[in-house]
Parts: sequence; structure tokens; C-alpha cells
Amino acid sequence: MSRVSSKPRKQRKLLYDAPYHKLPKLMSAHLSPQLREKYARRSFPVRVGDTVRIMRGEYRGVEGKVTGVDRKRQLVYVENVTIKRADGTTKPRPIHVSNIMITQLRLDDKYRQSSLTRGKEAE
Repeated sequence: MSRVSSKPRKQRKLLYDAPYHKLPKLMSAHLSPQLREKYARRSFPVRVGDTVRIMRGEYRGVEGKVTGVDRKRQLVYVENVTIKRADGTTKPRPIHVSNIMITQLRLDDKYRQSSLTRGKEAE
């Protein structure tokens, strides 16, 4: 039985009920044109330490490092992107992963480096 539907309600339900082992792949964001050309792929999962640019919304154009990732809700926290609370304190403003673009990857992990170049051996 195929688990594909064109109905938005079912699409949202599949994302909400996704198993934990599939969440990292769902946290993929577009790569910048330079990275896309270098690694010959369009998107890659976001991790803490990557540098991203916000492409949509109130903080459009802001670039900063990822300080946190909420896989279950598909949200990313970027440094210097905060909102002011009623009591005067500031808290990080979550940005949906579909609204960011990775401009610089943190490649201190061997597994991550190998997964970036995995498709190139076939060429």
C-alpha cells in the first residue's frame, strides 16, 4: 500500500506522525548556488553549526549560524534571530527549515563528508 496522498490534510499528518529515523532527512534545506555546484546536489540536512541565510519572512536576508534544531517541528534556530517577550527578555525565534538556505556547511564529521560526496562516485 502506497503512503502518498495529494490531500494537504494527509500530507500534514504524515509529517506529524513521521518516525524518528526519517526526521533528519525531512530537515533538509536548499544549498546555495556555490555549494550546489560544488557538491552536485540541491539540498542537504541542516545541523547545528551550519551557516544559513533566511529566505522568507520578517528576517529575510539575515545570515547566521544554526544554534538549535527542532526535528519534530521542523524548526531551526539561528543566532541573532530573536523576539522580545512581554516581560522584556528575548528568546530565539524559530524559523521553518523550508525558509532557509545553507550557505556554509560544518564538515568536521567524517560521515557527513562522505554522505555529501556519495553520489559523485557513480558519475
